[in-house]
Parts: sequence; C-alpha cells; structure tokens
Amino acid sequence: MEMTYGGAVSFLRRNYTRDLDEADIVVSGIPFDMATSNRPGARLGPRAIRAASVGLAELDAYPWGFDPFETLRVADYGDCFIDYGYPAEAVARIEAHADEILDSDTLMVSLGGDHFITYPLLRSHAKKHGPLSLIHFDAHSDTWDDDGERLDHGSMFLRALREGIIDPSTSVQIGIRTHNDDEHGFTILGAPWVHREGIPAVLDVVREVVGDNKAYLTFDIDCLDPAFAPGTGTPVSGGLTTAQGLEAVRGLTDFDIVGMDIVEVAPSYDVSEITAIAAATIAHDFICLQAVRAGAEPQAYGRQ
Repeated sequence: MEMTYGGAVSFLRRNYTRDLDEADIVVSGIPFDMATSNRPGARLGPRAIRAASVGLAELDAYPWGFDPFETLRVADYGDCFIDYGYPAEAVARIEAHADEILDSDTLMVSLGGDHFITYPLLRSHAKKHGPLSLIHFDAHSDTWDDDGERLDHGSMFLRALREGIIDPSTSVQIGIRTHNDDEHGFTILGAPWVHREGIPAVLDVVREVVGDNKAYLTFDIDCLDPAFAPGTGTPVSGGLTTAQGLEAVRGLTDFDIVGMDIVEVAPSYDVSEITAIAAATIAHDFICLQAVRAGAEPQAYGRQ
C-alpha cells in the first residue's frame, strides 16, 4: 500500500510490465502531439493521467461498488517510444507498438497524446478485428479534408474511412459543436442535442447505430466543456459536463468494444488537475465496464 501522494505513478497503481502473459487489459501511453493544430502539450498527457489516477486506485470503484482488479488483470505497459526528430515515423511506430500488445490477445487502453494517435491505433485494431464501428466523443468531427499524408488531428477519421478501417454507417460522433460541410455518413449527435435529449437518448442512438458490431471507443477530452476540461489544445464552449461524459461511458456495457483511447489532455493548460482527473476517471470506468462484461456484479450504494 502506497500513500496517495507518494510511490510509483503507474495507471491505477498497476504494475509496470511488458510481460503480458497474465494480462487481460493493457494500458499504454502514446505521448505524441506533433499533429495538433492549436495549443501543443498533449505529449505530457499520459504522465498527467497516470498521476491523476492514483486516487482512483485507493477505493472500490464508484458507482460500481466493486474492485475491478478482482475480475480483470490490468498492466501498465509504459509508453510507446516516438522519436520527436522523425515525426513521419510516428504512424508506423504507434501501429507496431499496438500490434505487439494486441498480438497477446489483450484489450488495449491508450492514453494520448493528440487525437491523431487514434488513426494508427485503428489500423492495428482493424487488422485484428476487421472494419470497426467508431464511438467517438469530441467537440470536432475530425473528418476535414485529408491528403493521406499530413499529420493532422482534424482529418484522420476521413483517412480511416477511406482506408476502410472504420464503417461510418455504424458509427456515432457525440458532443460535436464545430461545423463540417460533409457528415461522411456518420450519425452525429451535436452537443446541443445531447443537452436537450439527455444521455439515455444518446445511448439509445448508439444501440440503434452500432448494435452488435465490434466497436472502438475514442474520447477526446475536449468533448467536455472547457469549464470541466480546460487542459486541452482546442477547447470549444458548450460541451458536455464531466457528469454527462461519465454517464455516457458507464452506459456502454452492452457493446463489444475492442479498444479505447482517451486523448488531448494537455496539462500545461489544466487547473488543479481537473482535466487529468476527468480523463483518468473515464479510462478507469471503461475498465470497470469490461469487468462487468467479464462477470463482476455492480453493487448499488444509495440512490444513483
């Protein structure tokens, strides 16, 4: 047992290891922010998210009421090495890093990094699972024009679509509040719609669109309003609250989600770690989702 404010800072105090024979879920950092279009600094996101996760490791998970590590074996794999001097190699390095983890038949949780990292992660996951449905929380569609070569955290999902690694007809984008002239076949739930209709309606749409397909969950922290996530590179007013984001993620128990990332935490702009805490809690709750799917029984505490 470590003091909350001391000890090694791994995600949720899990062991750092690259021996994955005994792991069900592998957490890894992808410290890359050379595709950002506004404020840099998301390369420091994995470190901040790990530090913010320590408090979550000390208690049984709320609102689940269980210890997810009694059901699942979770390892912290450390970070993908990306040579800042050769940014053009980033896609291949991240993809190879993910390949190595996925080859062990574990589920990968990735800590970003700017949102471009999802593109090589999707390439790796699609090699294993085929074309994927995307459950995408964001302020931005990230499907603006792409020439197939640029490093840009605002266009990579159009590239993924063109490469056939995601299926837009079975994909949902949630919390969007920037305009794009082309929806590219995605089901888009804008932030004003989410505020009016509520998270239960969001989950109903996800069930209808994604269904039983294998899905990848990507959560850009700027989906949350800057009041709740100031520590990000491209903040946009009018976003979801942290409570809404957590309710949505906690409601995804019905879906076959084969991989997940939380991205765009830039701690240099954070206030009292509130962005990093939100990101750590989202990743923590995704792990709890997997524990439920593996047989853990939630235990209600009070009115939830």
